[in-house]
Amino acid sequence: MTRPLLYTYRRCPYAMRARMALIVSGIAFDAYEISLRDKPAAMLAASPKGTVPVLVLTSGEVLEESLQIMRWAFEQGFEPWWVGAQTPSNQALIALNDGAFKQQLDRYKYPERYVASEREMHRDQAVRGLLQKLEQRLAADAYLGDATACAADLAIFPFVRQFRAVDEAWFDAQALPATQKWLQNWLQSELFEQCMKKLPTNQHVIFSS
Repeated sequence: MTRPLLYTYRRCPYAMRARMALIVSGIAFDAYEISLRDKPAAMLAASPKGTVPVLVLTSGEVLEESLQIMRWAFEQGFEPWWVGAQTPSNQALIALNDGAFKQQLDRYKYPERYVASEREMHRDQAVRGLLQKLEQRLAADAYLGDATACAADLAIFPFVRQFRAVDEAWFDAQALPATQKWLQNWLQSELFEQCMKKLPTNQHVIFSS
């Protein structure tokens, strides 16, 4: 294997942030777009947990977590992106995003899996828990790396995108102008366009950005 191999799923926010980190870092990699109903045996052998993203390095080492993949990617040559995410405030935002916000997002997006009558409660908790804190940060600076983007932006953006997609009109009507602008900037970025290119399912292909 001459390039790292990323097992991925286009719409998964964890896989999105891994792909974006690899693209930003300029790392040539292969990709395997999985089918959730027919996961490849090679991926399951490398990572029995069965979820994406999974990055298999040319050495055979397996990285099974998206933040682990991001760190590895940025340490290959774009380390300032990773360093910018290590401030206490950014670490707190990432932990909140991956913890309580993700739980609330799932309950808001998939009410049929949980208690449907509590959907709006979880939506509002997500706003108070993460989005208002994000708004305070972004009202002062364009990115979470202050004047420049960093890994924290990429780690959080896919989940805010998913939250907005549940009800775009409602999200856009909220008093979150800095967060809305930040989100739109990422949605309209060349990086996101490259990240979201469609790949054939269940095929090992060269990822060309």
